[in-house]
Amino acid sequence: MRLFQVVRRLNTFAGHESGISLIETVVALAILGAISVSFLNGLATTSKSVCIADEQSTAESLARSQMEWVKNTDYVYDATQYSPAPMPSSPDYINYSAVIAAEPLRNPDDGIQKITVTIKHSSKGIIKLEGYKRQR
Repeated sequence: MRLFQVVRRLNTFAGHESGISLIETVVALAILGAISVSFLNGLATTSKSVCIADEQSTAESLARSQMEWVKNTDYVYDATQYSPAPMPSSPDYINYSAVIAAEPLRNPDDGIQKITVTIKHSSKGIIKLEGYKRQR
């Protein structure tokens, strides 16, 4: 009997409302929209970060292979540049290019050059790698 009285008082206190009001629905949709926008913004940022990291790692790999290519070619006295190695034909390397500059450490050239490999992707410089080449 006591339980019945408690339930009856709760119903009186609640005002016998039925259904959801328009204001409650609009507020719920606004909260859901704000959460969705935040989630999608985070997804877009993560996707962009992955693309940048992929571009950087590909450029670094290419720069290292170009540096090895130059170090294994014949030494050319007073060279200002070396021709780059052929780029891989994989779709991952499309629009990448390499520029290899050489600079003797002393004048006249005494058999040691500073080599700078610059990797570009779509004409935008991505990475520079510096090393040294010596006459063997």
